[in-house]
Amino acid sequence: MLRAAPVFSVIFFAVMGAALVRAQAKAPAFSIPAWVDRGKCTEAPTFGPTLNGKPATVEKQLAPGSDQVILIVLDLTGDLSRIDEAKRAVASNISRLPRNVWVGLLRAQDGLHVLADPTANRQAVTDTIQSVTSSGTPGLLETLRATLSLADAIIRKSPVRVSVLYITDGSIYNYREDYTDPVINPSDKHDLSRRFRDVLINEKISKLERRISSLEAPLFVVHLQYRQSQLDLAYQNGLDALAKGTGGETVICRSTSEIPQAISHIFTRISDVWGLVLSVPRKSHRELQVGLKASCGGQDVQISWRPHFRPQEE
Repeated sequence: MLRAAPVFSVIFFAVMGAALVRAQAKAPAFSIPAWVDRGKCTEAPTFGPTLNGKPATVEKQLAPGSDQVILIVLDLTGDLSRIDEAKRAVASNISRLPRNVWVGLLRAQDGLHVLADPTANRQAVTDTIQSVTSSGTPGLLETLRATLSLADAIIRKSPVRVSVLYITDGSIYNYREDYTDPVINPSDKHDLSRRFRDVLINEKISKLERRISSLEAPLFVVHLQYRQSQLDLAYQNGLDALAKGTGGETVICRSTSEIPQAISHIFTRISDVWGLVLSVPRKSHRELQVGLKASCGGQDVQISWRPHFRPQEE
């Protein structure tokens, strides 16, 4: 079981400090998330990892059902009917979590703000969720690295599984920073910016992918409103790429009725995650290609995992 609330709270606020995040030197090991087909595995699986094609060692494995921290980040600015549906679904899923799962709540508007530090008190978290208002501008892109850095520090500090879940409804047009890539030369019909309006968005996503590639927690995103404009599609595709790069997942809801199912699906995926700690090679490349097999009773089973990791530079 996790430690008492006051002790863990101290750890949580300690890792929020930038000094601690910066102090994390290149680790001798790193954690990746993995998922095993539960229907074909009635016993603990045996994992066979590789790094850049060479056999690697699993130093430690945290199974589904072991201690866990879920950091939920609310990034809500739009349709109240969708937001209310999402709040109800999140509260319902939190109420069904095991007692050794601690839930922290943050808000992404105007910087990253902690609304509730990780706790097993379900009612306190759900009450806080219901009290959050939708206002301001989207903050996912600006707060993502800080949130994953916080999760990363918790992973390195405590033997727990940690996942990050963003509940968001933002449009790329509503960000405080302008990602719409306006036409540079409106008098020139051949101006390439007319044809590649999503350049700024793709550049932002690429930079974020590099910056979070050495952080260990899987990212999950539930976007409450699918949008079809060219720039919003590029943004939504970018969210999907960011989540998949960490081993996580993005679900984008096309209607209000899809929201409860999407949130329930993500909570199930978060609960089912294995945390596998792998040794970092002495002479590691700038990016590690992670291979992974799993077997139960001598039979290979279907598995998914984080395929890439970039060790922190010293």
